[in-house]
Amino acid sequence: MKRVLAFDFGASSGRAMIATLDGGKIEMKEIHRFANDPVVVRGSMYWDVLRLFFEIKTGITKAVNEGGFDAISIDTWGVDFGLLDKNGRLLANPYHYRDSRTHTVPEKVFEIISRDDLYKKAGLQFIHFNTIYQLMYLKFNEPDVLERADKMLMMPDLFAYMLTGEMKEEATIASTSNLLNPYTKDWDFELIEQLGLPKSIFAPITKPGSVYGYLSDEICEELGCDKVPVIAVASHDTASAVAATPSERDDFVYISCGTWSLFGIESKTPILTAEAAKADFTNEGGFEDTTRFLKNIMGLWLIQESRRQFRREGEEVGFDVLEKEALASEPFKCFINVDDPAFEPSGNLPRRVKEYCQKTGQYVPQTRGEVMRCIYQSLAMKYKYTFNALNSLGDKTYHSINILGGGIKDRLLCQMTSDACNVPVLAGPTEATVMGNIGVAFNALGEIKDFADLRKVVSNSTEIKTYTPNDNDAWEKAYSDYLKATGL
Repeated sequence: MKRVLAFDFGASSGRAMIATLDGGKIEMKEIHRFANDPVVVRGSMYWDVLRLFFEIKTGITKAVNEGGFDAISIDTWGVDFGLLDKNGRLLANPYHYRDSRTHTVPEKVFEIISRDDLYKKAGLQFIHFNTIYQLMYLKFNEPDVLERADKMLMMPDLFAYMLTGEMKEEATIASTSNLLNPYTKDWDFELIEQLGLPKSIFAPITKPGSVYGYLSDEICEELGCDKVPVIAVASHDTASAVAATPSERDDFVYISCGTWSLFGIESKTPILTAEAAKADFTNEGGFEDTTRFLKNIMGLWLIQESRRQFRREGEEVGFDVLEKEALASEPFKCFINVDDPAFEPSGNLPRRVKEYCQKTGQYVPQTRGEVMRCIYQSLAMKYKYTFNALNSLGDKTYHSINILGGGIKDRLLCQMTSDACNVPVLAGPTEATVMGNIGVAFNALGEIKDFADLRKVVSNSTEIKTYTPNDNDAWEKAYSDYLKATGL
């Protein structure tokens, strides 16, 4: 029985899982978990990439002691990258996407290529931290860094390079850069040249399900492991999660719900219409050359960061308590636009919720429960807004929503989503990202035959909970208040 060692990196933590495929079901065991905390140095926010690679090596050591493995696979968040010099050494720690340096860069880029033309080329949502804007920040402000760079590798590709010595870019993670052609699934060198970026730094694209390379002799000697392949799975965490959607239908809506909420559909082709651009939907790559047509929404970050603030103030409160306090508070008294830039940085988020409500002439939440109620119902309303947009952009009407990932543990959010959107919500699997990661790895190893088989295996391996809508009339009545408060 083949064994995969899967590494799944989130924005706040990571873990190593040993997985087998037995009787058409994925069996997983977590063998290592670790924090993934950004580090702020003199006002700049970085990923602690060497510490994270140390954790990968720790996971490998533990896996060896657990009986070994036949392949390694890695998924991470998108957009961020490391730059390597001609000797293959990091020039600096990779920046964290929440670093504020790129806030004004998009407008400068639009002076080179218009917003409309950029969308027609890449089809990505306009978010200041996309790779394109991070690279253009360097071009505008630190050109010497780009001059010294020999290659750019996005995070999962960077870790794979550290393990194998091979420099490749996996297609789904590269698709978050705003520099990939959504039709050819290769770098758009015409766009790259137009922007004045060095074409030589972009490593060859490889498809999900291919092999980066094999563990280096140095790693095998240090850690006492076999020289196994490192597989390029759908290495963007959302691509892995969507690959694991347990649906037999082609026309399903998903929310990959974690720190961010990725809300969209799976399409066989990119959707680059003017209407899609106006609605600010993104086209990112998926397994088997599919397109993830989605909206990037601020997700559980709002709840997580609020809890961190309460704890900083000495209130040792769990998510279950916050959920109960939100439910006990009066509904629809105030709303926020969850994607307002004010809510992106870390820090005192409950205070910013109150300031937003005061600025927009609404009731200002007073208690912890009222703050959380505002956040919860605003998230559900943004889901409703996005669901309505999806139904209006194409020729299909969607009748249910699949919620994937850790967010399904938040039963209040799942129920509010069903209530607001007035459709059933199918919640599961919790471990969608790592299941998709593992499923593509087993496909590469010949253990899972195709995409349909992968989704069948995931369905066999998890339980799905269904939420049905109730009290939708109240949500419909409050929706106009939400639109007014948020300016949407």
